[in-house]
Amino acid sequence: MTFDQIRTFLWVARLGGFRKASERLHLSQPAVSTRIANLEADLRVTLFERGPGDLVLTKDGMLLLSYAEQLLFVEEEIKQRVANPAETEGLFRVGASETVAQAWLPAFLKAFSDQYPRVNVDLTVDISLNLRAALLDRRLDLAFLMGPVSEYSVTNIELPHFALHWYRAASNPQTDLSKIPVISYSSKTRPYRELMSELSRSVGPKARVFASASLSASLKMIASGIAVGPYPRALANDLLEAGQIVEFDPGFVPQPLEFTASYIAEPRSFLVENSAKIARDVAMNWDSSHPK
Repeated sequence: MTFDQIRTFLWVARLGGFRKASERLHLSQPAVSTRIANLEADLRVTLFERGPGDLVLTKDGMLLLSYAEQLLFVEEEIKQRVANPAETEGLFRVGASETVAQAWLPAFLKAFSDQYPRVNVDLTVDISLNLRAALLDRRLDLAFLMGPVSEYSVTNIELPHFALHWYRAASNPQTDLSKIPVISYSSKTRPYRELMSELSRSVGPKARVFASASLSASLKMIASGIAVGPYPRALANDLLEAGQIVEFDPGFVPQPLEFTASYIAEPRSFLVENSAKIARDVAMNWDSSHPK
């Protein structure tokens, strides 16, 4: 019986299958199957009930799972308290919404690389809905998204929010929302849903809304006079200072964008926990030095 076999068993049990465990451990599926078969041979028990669906733990498998979780917890404690972070190796999968990507994500990646110079980073930038699904499917280790993620298995660390302000083109004074389109976040996001609700109430059927997942493209459309829209001031600041866009008040302001650093709490990973704390500190420092 080896530690690699125990770790592999834990991930097969957690994810419910050899394929998902092989993707998580960056091993071939036959390699995962071989480790489990050898572990069962060493222990002389059957750990999983094989069937057409997800694997199901046997009574012996359930017993081993409790010990496996303790062993990996001890491993993480050793990494945290004894090991040198600069010697940590592996792959860290992080996801971020575009709001974060255009704000403090570069500063986070630098701070992370300074502390963990030998860890490779796999970065995904997407809408929060997709990031949440990837996190719960364990395809991401850490996600910066519009949260919190309301799942018992997820830990959410609150991050600074982004206040929203309305902008129009400096060259186009039109601010009547029944006459000029409003451009907003992707149609699969909470800001879009809340904006549609308010426009339906205050403007009615004449309101036209363009949905875009690209913040930079949306702000450029505003600057060109095609539409107006609510966005974080920190992201619009360059266009503001260049005199291409100006703020205006249409009579209501959408709710601020609330973000969290979210991760699956078990099995415990101090790399992920420390990274979430790094993100919180970086985001707070960035927020304190940028316009609200």
